[in-house]
Amino acid sequence: MSPGSPKPVEPAPRPDPRSEPCLAVRDVLTRVGDKWSVQVVGNLGDGPLRFSDLKRAIEGISQRMLTLTVRGLERDGLITRTVHPTVPPRVEYALTELGRTLLEPVQVLSQWAVHHREQIQASRGSYDARPALTPFSVARKK
Repeated sequence: MSPGSPKPVEPAPRPDPRSEPCLAVRDVLTRVGDKWSVQVVGNLGDGPLRFSDLKRAIEGISQRMLTLTVRGLERDGLITRTVHPTVPPRVEYALTELGRTLLEPVQVLSQWAVHHREQIQASRGSYDARPALTPFSVARKK
């Protein structure tokens, strides 16, 4: 190698999937990696909302799926559920302090997705246009 030439880049060591960092990431992504949880967190970023307001804000979510999503987020300590003693009872959901720490990473991911959306869609189109391979077929070289 001549002086001043860049050093070859060494690939990063592959992380052990059983390591604590990998387990932590997998555990968190299991909760917040689905499309509904991210939308609940994002909608609660401006303040508490009632269940019906959340449902209206998140297009396409069923009542059952929203119920399961808020329960999971509450279980993980990311949101709180407050029942107000009124008739009928009024229930509000809000981000916890821990849940608020998710807002910035979710916003960064959202910005990345918007920035790269066209490129990803083009790649999907190219991939989908390729001839389908069966699980045991091999592309032949010409």
